[in-house]
Amino acid sequence: MEGHMPKYAPILILLALSGFVLLIRNITSMEKLNCQTMSAFYQIQSSIHSAFKTPEALLSVELNHTYCAHLGQEPTAEEAREESDLLNSISWPGPLVPGLPLRLSSDPAQSYFVIRGPAEQQEGGQLVVDVYMLNFMGQPKKHGGDFLVARLHSPDLGAGVVGQVHDHRNGSYTVLFPLLWAGVVQVELTMVHPSEAVVVLKRLREEQPDRVFFKSVFRSGFLSETTVCNLCLPHKEQPLCNFTDLQTGEPWYCYKPKMLGCDTRINHSKGGYKKNLLTKNEAQFFQSGVNIKVPIHSSGMDNVTVLPTEKGETKMKSNKFTPAGYYYHDSWRPLSGTVMRQFNDSSAITQCLKGKIIHMFGDSTVRQWFEYLNAFVPELKEINLHSPKNVGPYMAVDSGHSILLSYRCHGPPIRFTSVSSPEMHYVANELDRIRGGSDTVVLVGIWSHFSTFPVEVYIRRLRHIRRAVVRLLNREPATLVVIRTANLQKLDPESSLFNSDWFSQQQDVVLRAMFRGVSVQMLDAWEMTLAHYHPHLLHPPPTIIKNMVDLILSHICPVREKREAPSKRLKRDP
Repeated sequence: MEGHMPKYAPILILLALSGFVLLIRNITSMEKLNCQTMSAFYQIQSSIHSAFKTPEALLSVELNHTYCAHLGQEPTAEEAREESDLLNSISWPGPLVPGLPLRLSSDPAQSYFVIRGPAEQQEGGQLVVDVYMLNFMGQPKKHGGDFLVARLHSPDLGAGVVGQVHDHRNGSYTVLFPLLWAGVVQVELTMVHPSEAVVVLKRLREEQPDRVFFKSVFRSGFLSETTVCNLCLPHKEQPLCNFTDLQTGEPWYCYKPKMLGCDTRINHSKGGYKKNLLTKNEAQFFQSGVNIKVPIHSSGMDNVTVLPTEKGETKMKSNKFTPAGYYYHDSWRPLSGTVMRQFNDSSAITQCLKGKIIHMFGDSTVRQWFEYLNAFVPELKEINLHSPKNVGPYMAVDSGHSILLSYRCHGPPIRFTSVSSPEMHYVANELDRIRGGSDTVVLVGIWSHFSTFPVEVYIRRLRHIRRAVVRLLNREPATLVVIRTANLQKLDPESSLFNSDWFSQQQDVVLRAMFRGVSVQMLDAWEMTLAHYHPHLLHPPPTIIKNMVDLILSHICPVREKREAPSKRLKRDP
């Protein structure tokens, strides 16, 4: 028998190689099948409930109807009360009867506004505008809940300021504008969504937070599998890999590969968007040019002339609406007391940042600041970290002036093309690694990638970041921390379901409230994009980015002396 083995050896080797090739082809087919069925997995509406103290790589979990709202570390009693108060603060009025037809919904083309008062008004005063919403039948609306935004602007002066909208919940609204400069000012009012659309957005946020799904590749040698990932997953399809963060308790799961272990995950990426989310009736409330970001016109005059004051200064009474700032000659003028400096020369930026370490954490709207500084300041030299384009991490240095600039994206959920698993860091954990001090600046912006999830998920993430910020400031109170708010963006029928400004507005309210009382500087991207004449974009144009960077630099290198605002100095009464 042994003597015949060499004779059959080539045949046995050929059979072994054929079996190996067949195995590889089957594995490849399984991977393709996983990719093709990702969207199908997400048609299941279910969730899980558990609080994980020491998560393991593989975990079996129970379903719950709140869709992961209570995953992660348990909040303290005080934090639970805060969460309840936050949710109450963003409650939204709407129609008493759901499922109204389009003809009974808000029609911006027939709705109108009326300016109160004379055609000439005084600088330092307040312009009041009344808004009346009508449906497509030309009848007055009887309920509120329409999402309106407003700005007052003077195109010739490059000036603009946001208005404050008050919903009277009966189909009428009042908008307040501060009169901050002299000249002809024009009212611009926009209906972002009718109240009937907001009802749909609320339903999607609570019932279908998985309408954006994610995936990860698992690889070991020649074997590779791709599976679906998210904050929580229906576990009955297959076992789960638990990637919950050990420090913060932030949950993250992937379906376990069929043939590989959970420890073989190599990346994270956006999987795609679910389709067919709306009924035929609901889809009528999301029509470009009809009821998505459509202007509302005046029934009479749409502008007034603001007369300059005769006194040496204009006084803003404390009982009037005071925005974060306004534009004048395309330059942002904060009203918080910060003196805005213009950094038009790269040498001025270099001098301001000399000896500084600037850490940037967040989404791509924060990355814009890194890209602006890296391109504008020639002394900054970017270090090649072999990072994927538009993903990071990034780093730039000016060794001659001891400047270090870095950017890192926040942890999941994040809709980037592909992020290496070792580079998936949570902002709170990164903040805990920073020494801090007067030479340290921390910039944080986190909002856009949370728009599809229940607000509780966003609150939980901000809670962890806030805890880390407080720890950092306790270690080194001189550390400058700047928090970026959300901004408005371009919307169409599809993007409205995932990135609506209404989602961002809700997050914006929560963010401001959670960092109130913490020693941070708030960069109001919402007002800086709404007040400007540029169209709304997820990534604001260079003009706005420059104003944002100049404002950050003004906080880093403040000027003590006061200067006059556009025509007169603005001062708030005690």
